[in-house]
Amino acid sequence: MERWLGRHAEAIYALLRFVTGVLFACHGAQKIFGAFEGKALPPSLSLPFLAGVIELVGGALIAVGLFAGFAAFIASGQMAVAYFMVHAKRGFWPIRNEGELAVLYCFVFLYIAARGSGAFSVDHSLRRARR
Repeated sequence: MERWLGRHAEAIYALLRFVTGVLFACHGAQKIFGAFEGKALPPSLSLPFLAGVIELVGGALIAVGLFAGFAAFIASGQMAVAYFMVHAKRGFWPIRNEGELAVLYCFVFLYIAARGSGAFSVDHSLRRARR
């Protein structure tokens, strides 16, 4: 399988980054704008509103690959904090405390932070344009 899919690793990574970023941004859109049947939070310095800003802006940056490493690092930290502040209080196992999505986002974003934007990204296009 690696021989066949390995040739497409950069495109598959870009797809992972894009889909994850868009889904994360949708969570922010729920909190900030009330989109997708969410409830808009009033603009403030509250943790939920700031989380929505990180989700919306960070998800968009990750999706297009603009400063994706930095955005993903911040998003990963946010998901770790969300897990321990909200989910871990209800038990240890993520499957029992409904925190599996926070854990998954945390580790996918940590991987994106380590790997960077990749070949199919705005960052890559900007680097090529400077040459």
